[in-house]
Amino acid sequence: MNKHILKEIRSYSLILIAIMSAGMGIKGYLLSSHFIDGGVTGISMLLNNVTGVPLSILIALINLPFIILGYYQIGFKFALKSSIAITGLALCIAFIPYPDVTADKLLTALFGGFFLGVGIGLAIRAEAVLDGTEIAALLVSKTSSILKVSDVILILNIAIFATAAFVLGVESASYSILTYFAASKTIDFLLNGLEEYTGVTIVSREHVKIRAMIVDEVGRGVTAYSGKGGVGKGGEQMEENDILFTVVTRLEVGKLQSRIKEIDKKAFIIQHSINDIHGGMVKPRGLH
Repeated sequence: MNKHILKEIRSYSLILIAIMSAGMGIKGYLLSSHFIDGGVTGISMLLNNVTGVPLSILIALINLPFIILGYYQIGFKFALKSSIAITGLALCIAFIPYPDVTADKLLTALFGGFFLGVGIGLAIRAEAVLDGTEIAALLVSKTSSILKVSDVILILNIAIFATAAFVLGVESASYSILTYFAASKTIDFLLNGLEEYTGVTIVSREHVKIRAMIVDEVGRGVTAYSGKGGVGKGGEQMEENDILFTVVTRLEVGKLQSRIKEIDKKAFIIQHSINDIHGGMVKPRGLH
């Protein structure tokens, strides 16, 4: 019970920080320069520029259908937290007097995107959203065999920024795209962190020594499976070898590569990013 209470306290604390950070990005940077972000937030900011309706009202109203959708598709707890987060952001924008930090357009785009990305990323870590776009994208991807979540978000944002170029001008739309990329990279960093997982496949004659090094020095588990290497156009001189596979964090990749090369300079190493992983001898990410 105590662990559950502490988890909920941390979750709502993250939501509070997320609201304040997103509010800083919007009011402290973006609004004065007429820059927008993607998604529902971007649509709300664009309509605010065109109609003059308060941004706080637009954010709450446009996100409402997505919250209802989230309730039916994901659950009550998610909808409740998201409602609190979005309502909090609307109130924050309406009543908290953030300073207008800078008139420099590049700094506005970069730091506006950064603070907005921190807010969205922390809200996701708290199992909520500040922007309902991803809920809609998830639903569309489920009902379509062609479109994925990322495709739906991309199409929506292309439409938003194309409209922004027409309404706000090409320069503002260009800086808004920069804002969107800054926010996206910040969200990615918060969700994956420095400890984003990397899968490493190693083909080497010294597989026994390398396997021992990974387990003893790096402290990670290794999967070994049989393979054959071919030399020549027809694959002659087939040589049997154990192929090693391990998962390490981004910070451990350099050390692993160096140690492998010390053992076998001719080792063949393949790396690829892994979005998520469970179990095994893998270091857990910090905020989970």
